[in-house]
Amino acid sequence: MEHWKRTIERANRCFMQGELVDAREAYLQALALAQVLFERWADADEAVAACVVSHHNLADLHLRLNQPEESAEYLCAIHQRLLQTMQDERLAPALRAAAQRQSHKTYVELLNFISEHGEYPRTQRLLHCNAATPRQRNAPLHHGVH
Repeated sequence: MEHWKRTIERANRCFMQGELVDAREAYLQALALAQVLFERWADADEAVAACVVSHHNLADLHLRLNQPEESAEYLCAIHQRLLQTMQDERLAPALRAAAQRQSHKTYVELLNFISEHGEYPRTQRLLHCNAATPRQRNAPLHHGVH
């Protein structure tokens, strides 16, 4: 977890300084770490959060690069991963529960993205398969570096 945190912090510094190529490289490294360790981290909530933050930071970076379709891909990828994790009975119950808790955040991020940037093919496919609950539709929307 510490290596992932240091990598994300380095990426965030680059992002804030406008060094977007370096930020992207570090965010991709953090994402790779989070994905490789997803089922191996001792703390399921940390494992899921690391994956979510990695994807959302890459989505934010691509928005800054004026690449909204790439941003949509990262937002959809993590939301879909969490939905799959929740349903995979081979995975630890704690990981599945953490995925369910974080899926609310990924859903809100998708709604926020669509309200600001419109729909893309993958967002349409993903969200039309997953209807919002009233609570999710009324959740506060935000976007930024995580």
